[in-house]
Amino acid sequence: MTGHIAALYRHPVKGFTPERLDHAELTVGGPFPFDRLYAVENGPSGFDAAAPAYIPKQKFTVLMSIAEVAKARTRYDETSGVLTATAQGQPDFSGSLQQADGRAAFASWLTALLGEEVRGELKVLEAPGYRFMDHPQGHVSIINLSSVRDLETKIGRPVDPLRFRGNLYVEGWPAWVENDWEGRELMVGFARAKVFKPIVRCAATHVNPETAERDMDVVKALFDNYGHMNLGVYVHVTDSGRVTIGDAATMPSLEPTA
Repeated sequence: MTGHIAALYRHPVKGFTPERLDHAELTVGGPFPFDRLYAVENGPSGFDAAAPAYIPKQKFTVLMSIAEVAKARTRYDETSGVLTATAQGQPDFSGSLQQADGRAAFASWLTALLGEEVRGELKVLEAPGYRFMDHPQGHVSIINLSSVRDLETKIGRPVDPLRFRGNLYVEGWPAWVENDWEGRELMVGFARAKVFKPIVRCAATHVNPETAERDMDVVKALFDNYGHMNLGVYVHVTDSGRVTIGDAATMPSLEPTA
């Protein structure tokens, strides 16, 4: 069965506003373009930009730890490196995250927004070629919208797919088939990818991306209704290509690839 790409999103600053795209270029072995380029350290994390290595998301200003992060509305310009941010009760922000003073200015703006949720000095982190993923091998994420709708049916209330902060959102696949695809290859647009693993969900999904309130225990709902806490899959790109909204997203063959 063939589905199609219904939406594409990137998250230039880890934990902050998803940015909708019309298309993206996926490259072999690479992450989703301009996704998780930056993260905001909430007190010392031990991250070394000279030797970047995986740091657990709890060290950063992310929704799992701080629901108020969703109060900020951010937008990143990849050409200039300028991030703009707005939040109720805060002055508008604009500054280049490619420059040290711009990163420091955003950290200051965010400190005022988050208030008592700040554990220590906030610092915007970056490292050339490094991405602040939730999983060290979580290159690109895909959300099956049929699975989201099936969860909605089980709990009897709407679930915003953006709670799951995916890169590709696919229509047309049967609900939950993706949980059995580890090691299998699929086509998305003109790119080919191999499924790495299902994505185990955390408390970040409890936060309403519009209201910044913890209004739903998604993790418990998944476990109570399905016996797992998965929604979506991580994939690794094996053949480069463009993905565009409306492109086909073919399900894998029945047998895992070597």
